[in-house]
Amino acid sequence: MAKKKTTAYVCNDCGADYTKWQGQCGECRAWNTLTELRLGSSASPSSGRRQIGFAGAVDGVVNTLAEIALDEIPRIGTGTNEFDLVLGGGLVPGSCILVGGEPGAGKSTLLLQTLCRLAETQKALYVTGEESPQQVAMRASRLELPTDKLQIMAETSVEAICAIAERLQPKILVVDSIQVVHLDDVSSAPGSVSQVRESAAMLIRYAKQTNTILLLVGHVTKDGSLAGPKVLEHMIDCSLMLEGSSDSHFRTLRSNKNRFGAVNELGVFAMTDKGLREVANPSAIFLQRGDEVASGSVVMVVWEGTRPLLVELQALVDDSHLGNPRRVTVGLEHNRLAMLLAVLHRHGGIMVGDQDVFVNVVGGVKVLETSADLALILSVISSFRNHPLPRDLVVFGEVGLSGEIRPVPNGQERLREAAKHGFKRAIVPAGNAPRQPIKGMEITSVRKITEVLQALD
Repeated sequence: MAKKKTTAYVCNDCGADYTKWQGQCGECRAWNTLTELRLGSSASPSSGRRQIGFAGAVDGVVNTLAEIALDEIPRIGTGTNEFDLVLGGGLVPGSCILVGGEPGAGKSTLLLQTLCRLAETQKALYVTGEESPQQVAMRASRLELPTDKLQIMAETSVEAICAIAERLQPKILVVDSIQVVHLDDVSSAPGSVSQVRESAAMLIRYAKQTNTILLLVGHVTKDGSLAGPKVLEHMIDCSLMLEGSSDSHFRTLRSNKNRFGAVNELGVFAMTDKGLREVANPSAIFLQRGDEVASGSVVMVVWEGTRPLLVELQALVDDSHLGNPRRVTVGLEHNRLAMLLAVLHRHGGIMVGDQDVFVNVVGGVKVLETSADLALILSVISSFRNHPLPRDLVVFGEVGLSGEIRPVPNGQERLREAAKHGFKRAIVPAGNAPRQPIKGMEITSVRKITEVLQALD
């Protein structure tokens, strides 16, 4: 009879598993990232699956899709519109939400604010494993939050957390953080792959059984990614990242995975002495430009989740004193810049191969879509020629390898958002040209790079 495997070795970076330890991961090529994972004894199929009851599902009964009731999923509002927007409309009972971010980004502050407000109408429990209850109480007092209804305890044992939660039966449960809690029957240290995986599995199982909203705080690795992403990403329902630089008081909350809403949704907050405050009009924040616009600056309209966002893009083109000119991007993909510079040279006749090119998205926003291509090319041309672009100009569009300007989704909504902020001119792809003119806005539609250069002359 074959011997059953009881241990495995899992990479902390990519989640690849191996039967024995080795120095380098064969998938991501990282060194010394494999940790031991003990495989528990598997329960019988009937006992393991019948423990978790999902809403609307009956054990042992098979239905067709037409027989499934399509009732609206009930949601609980957090009291913050930006938080609700990223979640897809609010908190869903029985869901598991992972909130990650750099140390000091405001993860604990955001959740503490949310729970103190929700505790007025919902029973909530805050479990802290990194701070003492006195420290959390001091923060809540400094932020002037209501503290008479929120229950709090300091505990790192998952068994104890589930036992106390089962006795108190909270509607919302926060565990801060998943990297410090542990299971007693798992021998590895807290924060390891084994502990994070098994601890999260037990907490999620409890949340599904009791229809409790579970919020987990997660740490990030040195490269800025969420610790143990491959271990947790298939288990949770929603993954949120709270980002922000140390020299800025603005924070952005983005959803990377959401089973109950749109992904890549963006919420903007401002860190104040009274905690995180939502920014109702983020476009106005990212458009704080000087009185005199310099060359290389242009405003673009990007689409974040379900809404348009106006962001300033800056480029600096300068003579290079190195044999290999530098290409630096902040907030944009580096390879995208190299490709667009090649398109500009081939189809626009503008050679910047001997120039250093620096590109920055103002405000710390990370642009993930291709609608920034046209704005990037215009900012590079403006800086290279030392010719400032009009202050009331807005740009968006995708650039293809053959020099064509391709349309992007939601073009009409982008133009209306720009007009609402006072922009009078726009350069857009021909496929995004509105059928009906927009009052007070002059729109130039372009099909190729050559037409873009003619529009600038």
